[in-house]
Amino acid sequence: MKQIQFYTIRSKSGLVAEISTLGAKITKLIVPNDKGEKKDVVLGFNTAEDWQQKETYFNAICGRVANRIKDGKFSLDGRNYQLPINNGTNSLHGGVEGFNAKLWDVTAQSLFEITLHYRAKDGEEGYPGNVDIWVTYTVTKDNCLRIHYEAKTDQPTLVAMTNHAYFNLAGEDSGRVDEHILQINADYYTPFDETACPTGEILPVDGTPMDWRKPVRIGDRINDPFFAPGRGVDNNWCLCEGNAPKELRHAATLQADGRTMECWTTMKGLQVYTGNWVEQNIGKGGKLYDIQHAVCLEAQNWPDSINHANFPNIVLRPGEKLDETTEYRFV
Repeated sequence: MKQIQFYTIRSKSGLVAEISTLGAKITKLIVPNDKGEKKDVVLGFNTAEDWQQKETYFNAICGRVANRIKDGKFSLDGRNYQLPINNGTNSLHGGVEGFNAKLWDVTAQSLFEITLHYRAKDGEEGYPGNVDIWVTYTVTKDNCLRIHYEAKTDQPTLVAMTNHAYFNLAGEDSGRVDEHILQINADYYTPFDETACPTGEILPVDGTPMDWRKPVRIGDRINDPFFAPGRGVDNNWCLCEGNAPKELRHAATLQADGRTMECWTTMKGLQVYTGNWVEQNIGKGGKLYDIQHAVCLEAQNWPDSINHANFPNIVLRPGEKLDETTEYRFV
């Protein structure tokens, strides 16, 4: 049986990332602040066993389809599919055992870059087609962590991945993220129904608590009744129209403790999640992780896209290649 392995990549400028073959997870991300003080800014655990058993989405690649598919149902080329239900009435992050729970193979590694591969078999978690997935993590000399996603399939299928990093820029053991400053560069969002799946509408953020186009102290907004008071934010912002050209877009900026992180992505949506259901876990720093101790900037396509014709296309066909990039730039 394959064992979980951990690999370290580093840049000359001081950015260090540790990547695990379990879920292609970012298990450490050490970043200097404006005073040169280095801290690990992603939540996590000390042992391979804890990484398997506790908060299994922490910093992982989620797929085949990140986020929710309503009722676990979709139709593709006239055929109906039923996926496993693992989040209320919906299918979440690829199903009961998505990419986050799989052991990936390392296919290339250097001092500053690592590529991992996973083959999802036809019928896995209810999805059609054998799909080969490659994820490459690169740390650059200008303090950027780049994530490059590639995929190919032998049958029409759905592929829409994300990385589910749980950031706390004051350090993974620093507690609540109230003092973090967040700006989201999006004019529209997708409202959701009682199951947290999109209604199909695309609404302007103007005049709503979804307007973060100017920097917002998270503690001033996180418990607004619009969200989930006492829990936090778990919403999708639209970075562009569904048919917009693919290009790197500045999705968001997060700041705390002398660190500024910009999220740039070719993806068309950004799910912001504030660790609403992280409860009573002892983290790698020995301190308790709880609700609202992290901010996830999940660059992805929009939730339940396959069931809304006006949402971005997430169908991958034979002969096509999925090619997406997300960058977390520390500036």
